[in-house]
Amino acid sequence: MNKFTLIVLISLYSVLLNASSLRVTSDNIVQNNKNYILLDTREALFYKQGHIKNAINFPVSLTYERALVDGKLTNPFTMQKIIQNLGLREDDTLVIYDEGSFFDAARLFWALEVYGFKHVKLLDSGYVHWKEKGYPTSNISPKVKKSNYITIIDNNRLATKFATQIATKNPNHIIIDARPTEAYLGKVSAAKRYGHIPKAKNIPATHNINTTATTQTLKDIDTLKTLYQDIDKNKKIILYCAIGKISATNYFALRELGYNVSNYDASWKEWGNDFKLPIENPSKK
Repeated sequence: MNKFTLIVLISLYSVLLNASSLRVTSDNIVQNNKNYILLDTREALFYKQGHIKNAINFPVSLTYERALVDGKLTNPFTMQKIIQNLGLREDDTLVIYDEGSFFDAARLFWALEVYGFKHVKLLDSGYVHWKEKGYPTSNISPKVKKSNYITIIDNNRLATKFATQIATKNPNHIIIDARPTEAYLGKVSAAKRYGHIPKAKNIPATHNINTTATTQTLKDIDTLKTLYQDIDKNKKIILYCAIGKISATNYFALRELGYNVSNYDASWKEWGNDFKLPIENPSKK
């Protein structure tokens, strides 16, 4: 085996290892709590009533610049202050959870990757499941020391309206609509217009999750590979939903699978309300 081949194999192994280590089990957190910083995405009211022991409260609402309008990501200056006040550093290993839907946890996962964090993971189940298993909880907020975090933006993880426009005409880009099929088909809409972005494929966010009567869990890697088997890994992926929230679940899944993927933050609430932009509305055909 020559030196070049060895380097390529090592690089591929590194990519696969990274792609398969973006989720952490509850058992692993219990056994190795000191290895991670836990982030609870629920609002402060629920966090104060009880949370995973030692978790820091980072409400997902803080990732929205204008939540009532669209899903635009919080501006860099504000986000820098938020992250500093929570004592987070870009080299921290973070594990994120929500109540169990994964939508909020995935949104924060994506937002922190946009803002330069390299070691972000999801807990593979939510707080409800954690409590059901009888694992340690607390209503005491851990003390944090303000960090010196400086804003770093990974533009490869953040799609804009302009980038999405280009993607509609670029054969090397794939657009995925993570909204329910009814929205994709133009039967319902969170915006003034109905339909979807031209060229978009529909893979609803809920398809990434197993749902039972009592819990929700992320689908395993092999199942996700099957779900995305028709998506070309050599192409750039842009995701969207209504406000860049549930599409973050697809983002997490595709990151695990090693795709080059970004999430369009303002999503359909921006695109669908901009009458200058093209749409496709299957319900009108």
